[in-house]
Amino acid sequence: MPDLAGRIAVVTGGGSGIGAETCAVLAGYGAALAVCDIDEGAARAVADGIEAEGGSARPVRHDVRALDSSRQMVATVERDLGPIDILVNNAGVSRRVPFLELDEAEWDRLMAINVKGVLFTTQAVLPGMIDRKSGRVINMSSVVGKEAYPGFLHYCTSKFAVIGMTQGLAKEFAGADITVNAVCPGIVQTPMHDAVVAQMAEGAGVSVEQAWSDFVGSVPLGRAQTARDVAEMVAFLASDKAGNITGSAFNVNGGMEMR
Repeated sequence: MPDLAGRIAVVTGGGSGIGAETCAVLAGYGAALAVCDIDEGAARAVADGIEAEGGSARPVRHDVRALDSSRQMVATVERDLGPIDILVNNAGVSRRVPFLELDEAEWDRLMAINVKGVLFTTQAVLPGMIDRKSGRVINMSSVVGKEAYPGFLHYCTSKFAVIGMTQGLAKEFAGADITVNAVCPGIVQTPMHDAVVAQMAEGAGVSVEQAWSDFVGSVPLGRAQTARDVAEMVAFLASDKAGNITGSAFNVNGGMEMR
């Protein structure tokens, strides 16, 4: 079991889905959480739930698209909780768009959150970790960050980029004893995936239930992954048990992608 007692963790996109479950799991292992989300109400609900269970959490409104927001988030967390030990870059969006219908606005919208969001938040957090010569950074990629799927070119590109940033950061900051790894979820029933599957169902002219069944049917283990499955991998990578692991991208996808 990971021991995160005394650690301060920041989770972006912490107000729902995988982010919310990651906050709960890290708190369960003893970390104090900064639940960061552009939706402050959602972040507050997650933080209140953690506090009600005896954990420590603070909601922080954070727009990952803005470097100033990242800097303000770090200042707020350091003031309210302490120096940041763990950063989980989880905030992300997805939408199915056929390639010939993909316009610049949609490309820029998704890249601003999925790629620049990792860039800006990590740039704001890393200086403190460097000063302390200690830190864990975990970036949320995807099964499509290793093998692209049709209809999701911009999303796939963003998640390949996250793995590239993970490797580059791991090499650049290894000398400061900062580990940087990525997690690649497969099919997880979250609000983001629900919206994608609804799009797929509409395009195929089938029910949402049938689309989910077909989607899960592509998983060798025959079942979707849970947010808890993903969060437990994050907790492991955040712990001392993973102290000699960096620059890797770990699959949590039921065997959909095995590289």
